[in-house]
Amino acid sequence: MTTDEDGLATPCLLISSPQMGDPFFERTVVLLWHHDAEGAAGLVINRPIPHPISAVIDGAEDYAGTEVLWGGPVERTRGTVVTSVDVADEDGWPLRPGLSVTASLGTLENLFADKQPVVLCLGYAGWGAGQLDREVERGGWLFTDATDDLIFATPREELYETALLTLGLTPATILMN
Repeated sequence: MTTDEDGLATPCLLISSPQMGDPFFERTVVLLWHHDAEGAAGLVINRPIPHPISAVIDGAEDYAGTEVLWGGPVERTRGTVVTSVDVADEDGWPLRPGLSVTASLGTLENLFADKQPVVLCLGYAGWGAGQLDREVERGGWLFTDATDDLIFATPREELYETALLTLGLTPATILMN
């Protein structure tokens, strides 16, 4: 993982490897947006859940085409939005130019009104101090760049394999311990 001038992780995609051995994260791709000495946080972005957005957000019938994803096992009723719009609201923050996350319903409604691309996740993935580093050292995670194509344009069912391909790998070429 790369870090910025403050030593914080720059957003990247974590790709679970077969060594992971955790059924929660098997064949997942996680947008990692925070990683420091105190822990890490991100969103699983390749696991659609079978709920229409109108079942999650009252009055969202007009946005029926928006997928709802399982973002991770922590706070599974909390929604977080990933967008290509630079957002700096009270419940969100920019990750890099052209990539932001927010938990603000008002911001989500504005993004919908402006027909901006969004990824809506329920729950998130969280790691305690040093936990993610240990998982990476044991071969549980690979990482690649968090590109707009991978986050917003790649079909969810193809994201795991497509993310691996950015590293020149396929599921069959990852060695198991």
